[in-house]
Amino acid sequence: MKIAFVGKGGSGKTTLSSLFIRHLAANEAPVVAVDADINQHLGAALGLDEAAAAGLPALGAHLPLIKEYLRGTNPRITSAATMIKTTPPGEGSRLLRVQETNPVYEACARTVRLDDGDIRLMATGPFTESDLGVACYHSKVGAVELCLNHLVDGPDEYVVVDMTAGSDSFASGMFTRFDMTFLVAEPTRKGVSVYRQYKEYARDFGVALKVVGNKVQGPDDLDFLREEVGDDLLVTVGHSDWVRTMEKGRPARFDQLEAGNRMALQALQDAAEDSYADRDWERYTSQMVHFHLRNAESWGNERTGADLAAQVDPSFVLGEHTPVPQPG
Repeated sequence: MKIAFVGKGGSGKTTLSSLFIRHLAANEAPVVAVDADINQHLGAALGLDEAAAAGLPALGAHLPLIKEYLRGTNPRITSAATMIKTTPPGEGSRLLRVQETNPVYEACARTVRLDDGDIRLMATGPFTESDLGVACYHSKVGAVELCLNHLVDGPDEYVVVDMTAGSDSFASGMFTRFDMTFLVAEPTRKGVSVYRQYKEYARDFGVALKVVGNKVQGPDDLDFLREEVGDDLLVTVGHSDWVRTMEKGRPARFDQLEAGNRMALQALQDAAEDSYADRDWERYTSQMVHFHLRNAESWGNERTGADLAAQVDPSFVLGEHTPVPQPG
């Protein structure tokens, strides 16, 4: 299952995504976690010290390797240099699976040991001042989108992506790459503003969206969220002493997380698992193609000097049973 966490800055999005990852690991689910936020804090939230978090390999820095591996023997892709973030797979492309070993994971993923199991963590890499232009930022996140386009995952496997804050999540087709999107919202007008934007923009693409109310302190907060987001409100999370100790760098064992918050995390997992019944690989593939053709026309053809529409394999549908070519 591919899961995204989105929300405005300061909503607790990264904290909740890290708690969900810990919860999945405690339930023995295979997990690949991806930090795709402009502020790279997921590693620290998962317990890495400052040096280890800073030492995570940057996906953006390994983009040539990622492209070369994923294109495989696909005859429609003449070179890795002509691949862009939305390039879809086709016959001959190499695909990624959650539990395999491959050159992309070897270069870009690191194992993080949690209390109840290990997960793989990948990160776009830190953003410097010179990276803060829109083009530079999205070229880095583009490595995540390209990997998701070539990812085949099963119902008991999880890829959890901590997305960038606010409406920047809409800047590419990556927001359509998920089985379930959890939008973290505080019980404030600003807290639900991103929800309204996301709901409106995602409506035409069939994006499954549930709201997680965070920092909820009482009945008035709960009533406010119910009025503002209606049936999209899945669950709420309140104050957590466990999280406070984690943020101080002295977390207790995860099994000591408050019972109410453990139940909330289980509700997230249940919602994610329920979304599996609505998986539509044909729609998923057609959305990939839609955004690729749009990017090809608007900037990709000019930037690469190639007709990127020719990369689309009209007979190819990504799916759980798609054969995965092995390195030759």
